[in-house]
Amino acid sequence: MIKSLCIFCGSRHGTSPKYHAQAARLGELCGQYAVDVVYGGGHVGLMGVVADTAMAAGGTVRGLIPERLLKREVGHPGISELIVTENMFDRKDRMIAESDAFAVLPGGLGTLDELFEVLTLRQLGYHRKPIVLVNVDGFWDPLNTLIRQVVEHDFADADVYPMMQIVQDADAVLPALGIDEDGGDTEPLRRAAP
Repeated sequence: MIKSLCIFCGSRHGTSPKYHAQAARLGELCGQYAVDVVYGGGHVGLMGVVADTAMAAGGTVRGLIPERLLKREVGHPGISELIVTENMFDRKDRMIAESDAFAVLPGGLGTLDELFEVLTLRQLGYHRKPIVLVNVDGFWDPLNTLIRQVVEHDFADADVYPMMQIVQDADAVLPALGIDEDGGDTEPLRRAAP
């Protein structure tokens, strides 16, 4: 059962207002369905939007931020718990350990780093936690193309495809994780297509 969702996303808002809207919707849904949010601890960009909307919807939000980024990413003082980690590696390890699943909204290099960390760890058998990419306006299409190329050139097996689910908007994330409106388990929405 999914009780905590790690949300990876940008520390900036990006170019489209849809990114902001989808981040807000995912935070709101987590709060409404009592799914604890685990995230990077910032009060800026899409990270701040997710945290603010989850808190406003009555949710629990745990942020993990490295000491070095505490001021740069403006650590969020208004969340349930803000944990300052020693470094980025400790931050990622704790985010992964404290989460039952992962949702990935649009973001930058840090978001890609986090996604590839959890995807690689899953591929190597270190965890079996679900990973959902929120493909707002096709944002993750180039990544999906790159992963297909990696598989086609035999640098990974095709079993990497079902390790990620791709959904088009925030409303599909919780159903993809088997969470229905009553908070119960349902069948996963769909798997990423090769």
